[in-house]
Amino acid sequence: MRHRTVAELMTRDVVRARRDTPFKEIARLLAENDVTAVPVVDEMDRPAGVVSEADLLRKSADQADPSGRAPVPHLEAWERAKAEGSRAEDLMSAPAVCARPEWSVVEAARLMEAQHVKRLPVVDETERLLGIVSRGDLLRIFLRRDDAIRDEITDDVLWRTMGLAPGEVTVEVRDGRVDLGGSVEFRSLIPVVERLCRSVDGVVSVAGHIAYRTDDIPRSPTDD
Repeated sequence: MRHRTVAELMTRDVVRARRDTPFKEIARLLAENDVTAVPVVDEMDRPAGVVSEADLLRKSADQADPSGRAPVPHLEAWERAKAEGSRAEDLMSAPAVCARPEWSVVEAARLMEAQHVKRLPVVDETERLLGIVSRGDLLRIFLRRDDAIRDEITDDVLWRTMGLAPGEVTVEVRDGRVDLGGSVEFRSLIPVVERLCRSVDGVVSVAGHIAYRTDDIPRSPTDD
């Protein structure tokens, strides 16, 4: 069973800014390349931070409303420093939260969630920029065809990993939803099969309807 890596999903042709890239140039890069953020790299092409549309919009938010209807929002000191910044190094969110190319989708997604970021620069062992991976890139695994998912479950999970005979467990996949049927010898195999199927790239959900011939799970005293 092979999981897709960050290297397979990331964008390699990365639009980047330098520390001294001016505000307007960053805005132009975002608009012309239809992106919402760019990594800021140093002279060795190592990510120092990321500057996004949200970072740039702080400058507008810090301005008084000409109509006088909207009060100027209170900004923390670091937010005001960004609002008053004119170059990438002043505006960027730093340090850059980065991923490695060999990471799985799960590893990258967990880091995004933990750090509350929408994208990760991808760096090599010397910390140089290789690409960038976004939430949208990670979601591409859910575009896998149903027949590709079914074949991976049948061949890699059931046969090669679990050693189950062909047809012992039936697999139906529709829109990424997996429905398992058939039967196995031992009851304890069922949660293992279901867990491995859930880990296949592109699987949305797993519904298990697998029967068993032998109940090998010990009963606890509370079951009596």
